[in-house]
Amino acid sequence: MAGGRSSRMERDKALLPFDDKNSLAEYQYERFKPLFSKVYISAKNNKFDFPVEIIEDCYPDSSPLVALVSIFEQLDVNEVMILSVDSPFVDIEVFRQLKDRGEIDSMAVVAESPRGVEPLCAIYQRSILPVAKTMIQENRHRLQRLLESVKTQKVFIDDSHKFMNLNYFFEYKLAKTLSSNI
Repeated sequence: MAGGRSSRMERDKALLPFDDKNSLAEYQYERFKPLFSKVYISAKNNKFDFPVEIIEDCYPDSSPLVALVSIFEQLDVNEVMILSVDSPFVDIEVFRQLKDRGEIDSMAVVAESPRGVEPLCAIYQRSILPVAKTMIQENRHRLQRLLESVKTQKVFIDDSHKFMNLNYFFEYKLAKTLSSNI
């Protein structure tokens, strides 16, 4: 997901250079492309300078919930793995743990770090769609509310470093330093 306003960063974080890529979005895309049969970027529009399939939001509001609904409305899939563009240290092992430890009847399997629930690192089932659409109609956009409204399983991953989120420019600079040391 790369459609946020980046208001705290004061610039579009998805377009900031990271590692050896022109943008954080390209970095995330290239990391996960070999690991999944399809990788998309969810955004308000195609603002990227590399070839990628975009899932554009279907609603005027900006929120991860809008992105999630738009994904299910545009893809004929029963489940999606979601990751925010500003979490560059989440790796495939995190998604393996979510997949392996998720219960079959869960509508969402979400990572939980020492910082708390990470709703933008999760596996969502299509069955959440009616609840999510109702929430959008009611102007309730918090993913945390969605997770409280459906059968959700949390998978604790005891590594807060993996979930470092880049909201401010100093966090971005720190992440670039950490990435070059890995």
